Amino acid sequence: MNERKSSDPDRLAIVIFGASGDLTSRKVVPALYSLESQHLLPKLLDVVGVARSEFDDKSFREKVHKGIEKYSRIKPKDFTLWKEFSKHLHYLQGGYDDPKTYGNLKERLSQLDGGSATGGNYLFYLATPPSVYRPIVEQLGKSGLNRHRSGKRDIVIEKPFGRDLKTAHSLNERIHSEFDENHIFRIDHYLGKETIQNILTFRFANAIFDPLWNRNYIDNVQITVAEILGVEHRAGYYDKAGVGRDMLQNHLLQLIALTAMEPPVIFNEKMLRDEKVKILKALRHPVPAGDCVWGQYAGYKKEEGVARDSHTPTFVALKVYVDNWRWQGVPFILRTGKKLAKKTTQVIIQFKRVPLLLFPQETDIKPNRIAVCIEPDEGIHLQFETRKPGMEMETASVDMKFNYSRFGDNVLPDAYERLLLDSIQGDPSLFARSDEIESAWSFVDPIIADQAKGSRKLHSYKPGTWGPKEADQFVAKDGIKWQLGCADEK
Repeated sequence: MNERKSSDPDRLAIVIFGASGDLTSRKVVPALYSLESQHLLPKLLDVVGVARSEFDDKSFREKVHKGIEKYSRIKPKDFTLWKEFSKHLHYLQGGYDDPKTYGNLKERLSQLDGGSATGGNYLFYLATPPSVYRPIVEQLGKSGLNRHRSGKRDIVIEKPFGRDLKTAHSLNERIHSEFDENHIFRIDHYLGKETIQNILTFRFANAIFDPLWNRNYIDNVQITVAEILGVEHRAGYYDKAGVGRDMLQNHLLQLIALTAMEPPVIFNEKMLRDEKVKILKALRHPVPAGDCVWGQYAGYKKEEGVARDSHTPTFVALKVYVDNWRWQGVPFILRTGKKLAKKTTQVIIQFKRVPLLLFPQETDIKPNRIAVCIEPDEGIHLQFETRKPGMEMETASVDMKFNYSRFGDNVLPDAYERLLLDSIQGDPSLFARSDEIESAWSFVDPIIADQAKGSRKLHSYKPGTWGPKEADQFVAKDGIKWQLGCADEK
């Protein structure tokens, strides 16, 4: 991680709406504690938690301490550090749509500012259900907390950002009425992962790869985001969202954008996000019936909170194309689902076969492959062919592997640490812009609508497998086989 920049505000108040919730305890405050232990936070920092639950400062700090002990990458072994950090944790009880809450918040923040000329720098973090995003933003505007003649006012919003294009656009308009776009940070923890960011470094910092990164040499690109768990405690949300809204609209499309984007002319947040949006707008919809397979794991309808007649998909495999000069004709094959064989996120770059086979026909020469392993085995694998030692002419596939674990323990910061630090420093590079969100929904909406109206069969699959057998048949018709470069397939 970078050291504190000179542009960091000396004084900052972070207001966490939804402070009594699971996200705050598991991710947000533990990440802040880790940043503080590395001396990366502003010198004068206060954290104000806002929620409906009955806490005071003392009980809130006790709750936070338990979360840090359980979830923080850096444990609070140094009591002196925790004692100093806890002094700056505060709690305010109130309803999210109650104007009194924001009047009390304004008074508390003013007290914390202490009348200092450097005060008034606020970061509002919405760790709440999406249903209360709008009232919080509206009340921040009515109270005047979103504006200040000298202080910086930013807002961090968790996904899901809208349920479809219409709701995403409406939410964007509502937020834009109170905050300028360059002060809005739409957070997706996937973009904070070190290995996600390494896709850009791998592509653009190595002259041996980028010249091959196009339709002339690449046969197909496969992206797998597999989970071994089911819906767990998220059934209330998931049964309405499904895999399309939960994973396809954000995580998989982000991976496509980073893998396929052109190098920005200048490496800054605007140019980087401009190139990602170009890819999303160039995606061709998988209109033909054979270009999409939906599935639901056996037993899903028996999960607590799931409707017994649910047609919600928990798996999807689809083939899309990026209609631009670099990628024309190269299939991007995506799959994601719950209750699959292994937990893994990876991008496989499958190269074309050599144009002329110079070796005996029985020799099995596999095409070269690059595997970007995002989780849990973070690293990059390069597969190529070599000759086996011996008297016969035989080849074998070998792997050159780079793993982040070679750098030792705790080398990879938690994604929330990275994203919180960037939002504090005002760097939106790893956050989704409004047109990026709406471009993603524009692509996904017709696909979800097509499945919802029953145009596509919902195939059942056994938990612990790689999804329905129809997904294998779906890629096999093009002579393609699913690849797992970071985990052995069962």
